[in-house]
Amino acid sequence: MSDLGFPPSVETLEGASIVEVRTSASAALIATIRAVASDLAARADFDLDAISDLRMAVDEACATLVDVAAPSSTLRCTFLVRPERIEVHAEVHAGQADAAVSTDTFGWRVLQTLADDVQALRIPGTDGAGPTVGIRLDKHAGDPSR
Repeated sequence: MSDLGFPPSVETLEGASIVEVRTSASAALIATIRAVASDLAARADFDLDAISDLRMAVDEACATLVDVAAPSSTLRCTFLVRPERIEVHAEVHAGQADAAVSTDTFGWRVLQTLADDVQALRIPGTDGAGPTVGIRLDKHAGDPSR
């Protein structure tokens, strides 16, 4: 299992597909993860607004995590794809022992607006290591209110 709850590199789980992407925790590589999110949503027949919202939410989540990541950390982003929704878990090892995802920022408000559900996650580090911090978000295929 990953630090924040997903099994690593599993092709299917109870009818859902799991895709995992790992990159260096660098802002320059977020576009790759954003492209994967967009492609997965398009293949799951999400409407155009939902695809755009997911792409922007993944971008914001990853940027938030890169900001708190330890210098040599890996940004791990796991997508649980179902026909009606995609659940995203993104995580990094933080550089400081007291690091956490701030939920009182404009970026967090953007995440709450773009995703159907969003949560900040934190697992304390051991033996002086920084914690693992993450963001979990869900996006549904279409918004009936639009």
